Parts: sequence; structure tokens; C-alpha cells
Amino acid sequence: MTAPTTTARKGGRWIEQWDPEDETFWKETGRRTATRNLVFSILSEHIGFSVWSLWSVMVLFMGPEYGVDPAGKFFLVAVPTLIGGILRVPYTFAVARFGGRNWTVISAGMLLLPTIAAAVVMKPGTSYTTFMVVAALTGVGGGNFASSMTNINSFYPLRKKGWALGLNAGGGNVGVAVIQLAALLVIGTAGAGHPRLLLAVYIPLVVVAAALAAVFMDNLAPVRNDTGAAKEAARDAHTWIMSFLYIGTFGSFIGYSFAFGLVLQNQFDRTPLQAASLTFIGPLLGSLIRPVGGRLADIYGGAKITLWNFLAMGAASLLVVYASAHKSLGVFLTGFIALFVLSGLGNGSTYKMIPGIFQAKAVARGLAGEQAAAYGRRLSGASMGLIGAVGALGGLGINLAFRQSFLTTHSGTPAFVSFLAYYALCSAVTWAVYLRRARTAAVPAAAGGGSAAPAAAGDGARTAGPHEPRDQRQPVYADI
Repeated sequence: MTAPTTTARKGGRWIEQWDPEDETFWKETGRRTATRNLVFSILSEHIGFSVWSLWSVMVLFMGPEYGVDPAGKFFLVAVPTLIGGILRVPYTFAVARFGGRNWTVISAGMLLLPTIAAAVVMKPGTSYTTFMVVAALTGVGGGNFASSMTNINSFYPLRKKGWALGLNAGGGNVGVAVIQLAALLVIGTAGAGHPRLLLAVYIPLVVVAAALAAVFMDNLAPVRNDTGAAKEAARDAHTWIMSFLYIGTFGSFIGYSFAFGLVLQNQFDRTPLQAASLTFIGPLLGSLIRPVGGRLADIYGGAKITLWNFLAMGAASLLVVYASAHKSLGVFLTGFIALFVLSGLGNGSTYKMIPGIFQAKAVARGLAGEQAAAYGRRLSGASMGLIGAVGALGGLGINLAFRQSFLTTHSGTPAFVSFLAYYALCSAVTWAVYLRRARTAAVPAAAGGGSAAPAAAGDGARTAGPHEPRDQRQPVYADI
């Protein structure tokens, strides 16, 4: 295949032909173009995550003069999670409707609305309802993740998706830690009475991210709006199974990120400055390790890494339950930060599983080469929006669980016990659905010395033998 042809259509730069599974095309021009788009996608998503998690740090500036109790603050940081999760579905399909580059510019520009609104209302005397409305606006930052991941998924070949999606998501996720570090700097230097200084930094950054996306990113013309793919993905059981697992990984990451500072303040009596000096550590480590989770999944299989990861999250939860019950801050921090790291690792491995699952289904249907790759991209891209949306709503569940736990027992211990039970259930589901049926045998050789078409690299699918009816082919997901 020749180099991608970029044309100037109405609405921006469009690449008319794109086949990343063609190794010659990928080596000569595809990799360079994909990398450029990945870099500026990461920047935009990074700012989006920072804005999405804005109220996890704004509540640290809200002293007694704001008149908001701990339960109200937990609810305040939960609302952006809800809105961000809901927006992930339309954001996913906006990529095909408007183009990846065009939608990145639009979605980045929309981040100005919640940041400017927060700068206007962030002062004592503002009503709680107003705070809730402005916090809800930050949900647009959560939507950015879905469109960014769907876009980058289309640029990369299956064999590179784990690493690329991990980098894209990890670079975005680290925006949570960065805004928490920025809040720490403001509180440590100017004091908790100056939240607008933080907002004054992010407003120009939003403009820069949108401008760079406009200049350096591309739209892929082959990625068309396909409502049929959305319906097919919604009907597929694996979309909802992976949504369930993604609640356990990403739901944990974003829920803990938003709640960490409030838990430290309410359970361990930390001041806003003391809380801010600790809250960034977990999100930072969890974000940085996400590409490692994707890379490990590329090598060993996403299902295997995900299973062991959930088992480890269960062990870390036991440690946190012990520390929470015994008021041991050191042990609590060790266990809680381990949960962040493991949630980041699991984010990378679960997202790698998604394209592998649909590639395995394509091979089982008798497809091969670009046909199989196109089918996998079509269904995995559509399912990512749904999976990302449900996973983000897991963060809402975590914040509501903390809210109820502190309301009834003045401790986070009951909430952590419930999280432990969920991780145990995720472990069981991962094993039962994706690992119980291990690959049984190599594809039998075809009569006369030929061989059946091989499974796609790393997808774990079993293709039919030369005389096996097509409708009896069953994908095996052990190696996804």
C-alpha cells in the first residue's frame, strides 16, 4: 500500500486510505502518522482528565465557610463521574460522525465551559445547587476518554493496540495526578483560599490543546458512522461482561482518585494541605503503569493479566480493610496506593482484551486478513464507548459507597469490604468466561498437506478445520 493520502475536505484533514495491518504500509508511513496522532490525542485527553477530576481538588479548598458537609462533598465529586460516564457513549460515535481530529478540537474546546464556570462560582456563599451544576459540567472531560480511545484504536494494528491504547489512556489518566499536584502547589504557597489560581493555569492549557490538535491531527475517512456496529456491540454479551470487569479496574481508579483526599480528611483527620500532599501519588502511579498493563497483555494475554490483577486487588483490599479498622495511616496508604497501581495495570490489560475478543470472533466467522481486521475494528470501536461508559459509572458507585459508609459508620471500612467482594466476583468471571476453556489443540492440517487459516496473532481464536461447518466454529478467548 502507498502512503496515506491526506486531503483537505470541508471540516479538516482527512486520510482517505488506511490499512495498519499491512506491515509494509505500517513501517513506511503508517507508524509515523499514528504516532503523531497519538501524541496530540494524549495531550487533549490529559487536559480532559484534569478538568473531569477538577472537583476532587476543589473540595479541598472548601473550608467550613462554604457550608458543605463531608457527605455533600462526596456527592459533589460523584456527579462529574455520572455525567462523564453518560457522555462517553455519544462521544464514541462522534469520532465517526465528525472525524477524530475534528472531534478532538471540538471536545477540547468544550473544556473551557466548566473551567470558566468554576472560576466564577468558586467562593463562599455560592449555593450547593450551583456547585452541583458546575461540577456536572466537568463531565465533558470524562467523555474525552471514549472518543480518544476509539480514535486511536483505528490508527493501530491489533499487535500494537495494547501498548498504544495503554499509552493513550495512561497519558490521559495522569491528568488526575497533575491537577492534584497543581492544587498542592497552590494550597502550599497561596493557601486554601485561592482556588482561582488553579483555574487560571488550566484555561490557557485547554486553548493550547485544542489548537495543537487542529494543526497536527488527522481524520480517518474509512472510519464511518455505523449505527449497525453500535447495535451489534450492544447485543453482544462480551460487551457487557467487559463492562463489568472495567468497573473493577477503571471504576476503581477514577472513584478512588476522586475520593482519596476526602477519605484522608474524614477518616484520618488530615488537613487540606496534608491530604493534597498525598492524593496525587496513587493516580500518578496508576496512570504511569497503565501502558505496562497493555504491554504485558500483548505478550501474555489480557485475560491472564486481568485475572491475576483482580486477585491482587482483593489482597490489597484486605490490607486496606485492616488498616481502616485499626486507624493505621501507614498501612492504609500502602494498601490504597497498591489499589491504584493495580487498577492502572488492569485498565491496560482489560482494554487490550476488547479488540482481541472481536478479532477472535471475526476469525471464528471465517474472516481473514483485512476483512477480519476491519470487523474487529468496527465492533471493538463501538463497544469501547459502552464499556468505557459503564466503567466510569463504577466511579460513581465508589463515591456513593464512601458517602453512605461515612454517613452510617463514620468510617470507610464497610465500603472497602464491598469493593473486596466485587474484586472476588471479577476474578471468578474472568476465569470462567475467558480462561476456563484453554486452547485445546493446534488447527488441524488440511488434507493434501495444506493447512487451515491461522488464528489472528494473539487473539486466541480457534478456526475451523477444512471440513468443519462454519456455524460450528467457536472462538476461544484464552490468549486475548
